[in-house]
Amino acid sequence: MSHNKTRLWVMLAAFAAAPAFAQNVAVVNGTAIPKSRADALVSQIVKQGQADTPQLRQNVRDELINREILMQEATREGIPARADVKAQIAVAQQSVVLHALIEDFVKKNTPSDAEVKARYDELVKQTAGKELHLHHILVDNEQQAKDLIAKIKGGAKFEDLAKQFSKDPGSGKNGGDLDWSNPQAYVPEFAAAANKLQKGQMTDTPIKTQFGWHIIRLDDTRPVTPPPLEQVKQQIVQQIQQQKLQAFEESLRAKAKIE
Repeated sequence: MSHNKTRLWVMLAAFAAAPAFAQNVAVVNGTAIPKSRADALVSQIVKQGQADTPQLRQNVRDELINREILMQEATREGIPARADVKAQIAVAQQSVVLHALIEDFVKKNTPSDAEVKARYDELVKQTAGKELHLHHILVDNEQQAKDLIAKIKGGAKFEDLAKQFSKDPGSGKNGGDLDWSNPQAYVPEFAAAANKLQKGQMTDTPIKTQFGWHIIRLDDTRPVTPPPLEQVKQQIVQQIQQQKLQAFEESLRAKAKIE
């Protein structure tokens, strides 16, 4: 065979083998590391915010080579055959499969714009009304609360007495300031008393709740202004998807035979 024909056969052989080599990023001691494994790891890293660059792929290749070397050593020592390791592998494998199942379900059950708008309208309706800016003083007994009310009516400063006597660790140090809140955020007795007050008015008698005895002052009110739909759309989408996923899981469990 002539020199030229020899070169031609070598080139043809290399060309025929190229697709097989292209499927691997490396071969370690005869064991191939498939490109698909590298692509999967790169995808995970990119999802965490890194850019897909040649340097990243080189780092991934080096990492997979190191892993393969260590894996071969672990195999020689019989580690993959250990019962505890097999159990952990089974759990990890199950987690990967379930993660893929959930991802597929979420993609197939993305809520429509109409569903999102309906949920938004429902949330707006639930939060409709007003917010109250309140101050309060919380004490352990009714008589002490009555004494403090008398002092305030006599000219003592509400905020000073709150700092001195209030048992509420959150607001007491701030003079009893509860900031702006929807009345629904409070226990019923407290909310009912606060809703009856006029701006600047204080409760004439102590209000009993599960926490103790309260003196409440209403500083101001304002209408609740919901955020625009576009601002909260993604949160609503995620909420609907979570509810659909939960219903899906419950339906499967209901049909499962559990012994």
